[in-house]
Amino acid sequence: MRITWVQPEDLLPHELAASRDEGRDVADLARRWTAAGGDPTPPVSGASATPATPRLRALATELLDAADALPPAHAADEPDDLDGLRATWPAAWALPTDVSYDRLHGAWLGRAVGCLLGKPVEKIPREGIREILTATGRWPLRDWFTAIGLPDDVAGRWPWNRRSAPTSLAENIAGMPEDDDLNYALLALRVLETRGRDFTSADVAQLWLDWLPGGRVFTAERVAYRNLLLGHAPPDSARRHNPFREWIGAQIRTDVYGWVNPGRPDRAAELAWRDAVVSHVRGGVHGALWAAALAAAAPVAADVDEVLDAAEAVLPPRSRFAATVREARALGAGADDWERVVDELYARHGHLHWVHVRNNAALVAAALAYGRGDLERSITAVVSGGWDTDSTGATVGAVTGALTGARALPERWVAPLRNRLASSIAGFDGIGFDELARRTQALVATGAES
Repeated sequence: MRITWVQPEDLLPHELAASRDEGRDVADLARRWTAAGGDPTPPVSGASATPATPRLRALATELLDAADALPPAHAADEPDDLDGLRATWPAAWALPTDVSYDRLHGAWLGRAVGCLLGKPVEKIPREGIREILTATGRWPLRDWFTAIGLPDDVAGRWPWNRRSAPTSLAENIAGMPEDDDLNYALLALRVLETRGRDFTSADVAQLWLDWLPGGRVFTAERVAYRNLLLGHAPPDSARRHNPFREWIGAQIRTDVYGWVNPGRPDRAAELAWRDAVVSHVRGGVHGALWAAALAAAAPVAADVDEVLDAAEAVLPPRSRFAATVREARALGAGADDWERVVDELYARHGHLHWVHVRNNAALVAAALAYGRGDLERSITAVVSGGWDTDSTGATVGAVTGALTGARALPERWVAPLRNRLASSIAGFDGIGFDELARRTQALVATGAES
């Protein structure tokens, strides 16, 4: 057994890539690592090719410490402290604040539908997704994935996600299977129900340790989990030996903070910040704020442009993340050829890891603008674009589900969920989406009274 995403020799190649992306000079660190026999190429799925020898592990730890001490080049334009973030937020918001149960229900259902659509092809690159769909007569994507009729050679080139395929193909869906994109939403619900709106980052960290199985956390969350167990409290839990600090993890955790603050992206963003800093910094935190603001606007907005406007307003305007989502939105708006949009996104962001926050946020922003609020058009676009398919599908599905409302969502997408969510979070396994919407609405009412 080898635990991935935490070993120094696995983390260092990712750290070199992350540091370069942030504008840090790590050339000397890379030379030392390569000269010692270390592999500088970031591994795709957690474990590098570098032997786990005591000498190389010790050197990797030393180099990780050195990288941690280097300042990022973009710090002035990319605040991730709450005061620095608030300084650019609007003084007032023009969105309605009254929210219906139906639209909150639609948000939960949409999140599950989009996530489920993307689950079997998570980790499969864009070209593989297209070959699978073409071989099964389903290109362009407009329905669930299926293994029926898939030729053996195509299946061999592009194997389904091993954990997800038994529960997320058209022929075997029987309710919403367990997924971290829904587990974190449940944890956010729990922190609000048990700690209230004044919860702290330490409360979030404690709930992870109390309720979240260590084997069901990955990348930045696994590093933060380890750091918590070593005694590093937030925000230090996000900053020690964490090359995944600007990946997508925090962005998938914050929808509930928006749903309980309808029409108030600022309040949603503040709650999201407290959660995000347990495991992320800068762009990783910005992604969490953006997703929470999307979720605050979607259940009360009239259209997707209002949603995207509200989400952009909580971002540091000169940050790389803000520039990324603005540019991607412009690409998607009014586009007739989705594949050309995705081609351009890959040209701009294809160098990033498939779980990084910026490339995936770009795909989300472009798909929302392209889909114009239609759930099917939006989730099929974003999932066919590749990268972190279940996470991007979940975010896009949540926004479009909230805009549409549960009653108006297409039955063929909602019915396979069977109003049942599996979860590894104790107390939530088998819960219905109707109950989740009712509990969310109760938290909205609590906030309105405060």
